[in-house]
Amino acid sequence: MAEAGKGLEGVVAGDSSICFIDGDQGILRYRGYAIDELATNATFEEVVYALWHGDLPNNAALADFKKALGEEMSLPPAVIDVMRLLPKDIHPMAALRTAFSVLGNLDPDAATADKKADDLVTARKIATRVQAQIALLVPAWHRIRTGQPLVAPRPELSLSANFLLGMTGEVPSESAEAIFDECLTLHADHELNASTFACRVISATLADIHSALGGGIGALKGPLHGGANTAVMMMLHEIDREGGVEAADAWVKNALDQKKKISGFGHRVYRTADPRATRLKILAAELAKSSGNSKWFDLSRAVEDAFNKYKNLPANVDFYSASTYTMLGIPADMFTPIFAVSRASGWLAHVLEQYSDNRLIRPRARYTGSDARSIKPIADR
Repeated sequence: MAEAGKGLEGVVAGDSSICFIDGDQGILRYRGYAIDELATNATFEEVVYALWHGDLPNNAALADFKKALGEEMSLPPAVIDVMRLLPKDIHPMAALRTAFSVLGNLDPDAATADKKADDLVTARKIATRVQAQIALLVPAWHRIRTGQPLVAPRPELSLSANFLLGMTGEVPSESAEAIFDECLTLHADHELNASTFACRVISATLADIHSALGGGIGALKGPLHGGANTAVMMMLHEIDREGGVEAADAWVKNALDQKKKISGFGHRVYRTADPRATRLKILAAELAKSSGNSKWFDLSRAVEDAFNKYKNLPANVDFYSASTYTMLGIPADMFTPIFAVSRASGWLAHVLEQYSDNRLIRPRARYTGSDARSIKPIADR
């Protein structure tokens, strides 16, 4: 069999028309649209539509899509009941995984013995419901675990505004909504990353959408994937305790000398600047200026400068998303669930694409075990 890089590095596992990445040039496009143009000129709802349908919507299509999303903005009471039974100190991604599985069992259009998962009309209907509901699940868990009453969604608001409303209890400012909306766009898809590949493998068995995305949520929970931005914020807190901006250079040098991994730098795909990180740095700067509190942005810049001084490796999407979310008032352990809210749009696009031209994904492994051998009687082993 052909040689494969460890972790399937460099292996092309399939064809897709959803996302294009040129890691050498720092290019990321969804359906041909450059990520920086989408982030600054399209809403998250427009981006989701493009991921699922191939093109950005016109006014009529967008209005219909937003109306469909608004009609699905509710959670079954049984899901809330289950979340209330969970220990309040569990990882938010574990709570999301459990609550999302319950949603799958209650979905009125979920695949049953007489409903095929790859019925694309039904699948798109479920996808719309999933995208609306996952944006409610995450803030609902935050309110439950902190003993606060749940906040009813407002279907006339965007997914971004409803998420922030659900978290804080207040309708966000236009600037906060716009910045968070960009964040969702920047995280929406990234080709065959670990969680997306998990979704495609599961959907290729013709399992239902909730099963496929449940696998994606599980993969995203890992610190080497979606959990990295939380690790960045924990690092910033540690440096802040040791002296803040003035301590950043020494902290980074010491960490590198000890061969410690510093989260938020480098990427398996990009050999130059991550285009998402470039835009997130701008958003973080805007938030720091508008809020009048630049502490976390200044500290992030100091860490980035120190890291580049000692090791020429650019920041990735996780690095500035940490300070951006913090300045929006979001707790660090909720960063990865936010990632899931956004990435669900990409997961769903890939599941729909897999259903449309399916073949079971079944790679091979190179055997490295023992040669053929006989079984000795147990008394002789």
